[in-house]
Amino acid sequence: MAPTVTSTMQVIRRYAADFHPKVAILLGSGMGSIADQLANPITIPYSALGLPASGVAGHASLMMLGNLHGVPVVCLKGRLHVYEGVGYEPIRLWIRTLKQLGCAQLILTGAVGSLRTEVGPGELVAITDHINFHPGNPLMGPNDETVGPRFVSLENAYDDGLRDILVATAARLNIPLYQGVYIATLGPSFETPAEIRAFRSWGADVVGMSVVPEVIIARHCGLQVACITGVTNLAVGLSKEKVTHEGTLQFGEIAARKLVKLIPEFIKDTVNVLG
Repeated sequence: MAPTVTSTMQVIRRYAADFHPKVAILLGSGMGSIADQLANPITIPYSALGLPASGVAGHASLMMLGNLHGVPVVCLKGRLHVYEGVGYEPIRLWIRTLKQLGCAQLILTGAVGSLRTEVGPGELVAITDHINFHPGNPLMGPNDETVGPRFVSLENAYDDGLRDILVATAARLNIPLYQGVYIATLGPSFETPAEIRAFRSWGADVVGMSVVPEVIIARHCGLQVACITGVTNLAVGLSKEKVTHEGTLQFGEIAARKLVKLIPEFIKDTVNVLG
């Protein structure tokens, strides 16, 4: 039997009966070290929840619950990608479970290629908007009105208020933070030089293979979203360096060192401002 939000919640409650997170963090390639900061962590393998493990290096496939600066949070250490053949259903289940747990905000991280030559590997980019170049939408099919409306607005998908707090937190910590538009491709192949030229003409600043499905599902069920990405390479055609997943992990770690400082402070500042 396929897992549901109800069955997933029952498993989580067996591990953590009285834990009620305010914020969820989804950690992308090379970003898993952020979860190591959790105080008194409770770890649940994805397999225990009836969900597929990620088959991508750098994704540990663990749910971790704990506290960051005294704020109860849940970390998803590793994400599921549509290109792995899992479809949208496990991703819908993840995000809706986070909402059911009591989270109000979802912080997404991820590795991206930069379409701007001045924003190189190791830099951070806060996402302001997206272009969905996936061959589908995770809200396709019958709509559950108890979760969200049939037609959901994505006008403020990346919450302006959260991003204002994020920018202020980064400035206080002297961490450079760029802003830009994310374009999502299906993958797992990297983009062609012609595609990159097209994406730049459309107004995209960074490119990746995730994020957008999660954002659409999150907005559908009423979660506020902030997204911080780490640049792992200049997109193909903009540099002589070859684009590889090994490079993604290497420069993802450089970006993660900044995120390890930024995200806990951002969460603390968010709770202080929004309650």
